[in-house]
Amino acid sequence: MSHTKIPPAQADGILYLASTPIGNLDDMTFRAIKVIQETDILLAEDTRSAARLLKHFNISKKIHSYYAYNEDKRIPFVLQELLSGRIVTLISEAGTPLISDPGHKLVVAAIHRNIRVIPIPGASAVLAALVASGLPTSRFVFEGFLPRKKGRTKTLENLSKEPGTLIVYESPYRIEKTVEDIGKIFGNRYIVLARELTKKFEEFIRGYAFDISRQLTQRRLKGEIVILIAGTQYHSSEDINTGE
Repeated sequence: MSHTKIPPAQADGILYLASTPIGNLDDMTFRAIKVIQETDILLAEDTRSAARLLKHFNISKKIHSYYAYNEDKRIPFVLQELLSGRIVTLISEAGTPLISDPGHKLVVAAIHRNIRVIPIPGASAVLAALVASGLPTSRFVFEGFLPRKKGRTKTLENLSKEPGTLIVYESPYRIEKTVEDIGKIFGNRYIVLARELTKKFEEFIRGYAFDISRQLTQRRLKGEIVILIAGTQYHSSEDINTGE
């Protein structure tokens, strides 16, 4: 006898996951604007940045906070709204929701109740940094933020064996220490630092770990930073040969 659980009839409510710009507001999509305009409940990781975004696009909407520390308390309220047929949209502080941001628990809870979950694609620091880094894009691993203390060395040791391109996020306050740790554990691996993506002072710093580590002792970087590390299968011979 089969014990497969049959999901209930699909609720009329919809949970949208709307991507927002990571810097340049021109990266907001028409579809994301339309969804936010028409949504019944707008959830935002940072209500202040969300308010600035809505003001820029002349959208008047009540914003409900949804961040790591109130996520568990918010989910029952959100599910009730969804099951009653309302449209709910989640946005993160910047970029694509759930990528190093809260929201996964809500998505799983919605799926378990057979509620439609619809992504609204848009800006993502991970992909923006990857495609412009010059490192291979055919295989990559996104680790998010590294542990600050406990498990940090072990995490880096495990990542050092990865054949594909590695991607991590880092703050400007810990970037010098992180690049130093990469040099110690990975060796003098080729890396790329991408900072202030899509903004006025966007910059890509490319080179080998030891060289970049020395540069950072002479210079303090600002803005959120994406670190890309060449995988074990990367060779400098993979650089583009134009045949000229």
